[in-house]
Amino acid sequence: MLTAEQLLAAHRSNMNAVFGLTGKVFETWEKLAELNIQTAKTTLNEVAETTQAALSVKDAQELMALHASLLQPTAEKAVAYSRHVYDIATSTGAEFSKMAEAQVADAQDKFGSVVENATKNAPAGTENAVALVKSAVAAANNAYESVQKAVKQASEIVENNVNTVTNTALKTSQVAATRVPKRAAV
Repeated sequence: MLTAEQLLAAHRSNMNAVFGLTGKVFETWEKLAELNIQTAKTTLNEVAETTQAALSVKDAQELMALHASLLQPTAEKAVAYSRHVYDIATSTGAEFSKMAEAQVADAQDKFGSVVENATKNAPAGTENAVALVKSAVAAANNAYESVQKAVKQASEIVENNVNTVTNTALKTSQVAATRVPKRAAV
């Protein structure tokens, strides 16, 4: 059986984990807010510059050239912003995963200790039941490890897909930017 001290220690550990996760959530919000404020400031300055440039255009060809000069940098900035958001989310997810893994490992250790104590104090003739419980615990641990491996593999696949989409978007914007001036000259 668990003692009052063990229960209190478990409760304290759980509360520390909750406060740790809450702190990470606020850190993430802070990072996203900083990114959004910086993006808004930069965008406002760029809009002012672009407006001034557009107001000084003298003909359609200059306007098309201005448009072409803005196309690729705008796409690159959008991709960079998305990448920053993705990086913030990924790092937060990784921190949450580490905390969760630590909590699960601690719970597994404690449960393993409880099972071990119970098996040591099991009455004679319950060896089969004890073996069954130990086998079930081992199977649960193996299943958890398999799920963890699958989640890590899925995360790697998502990371690769994000990189591929990002690179494709940048290449597409580069091709589009090089084609716009050619059309303007026609």
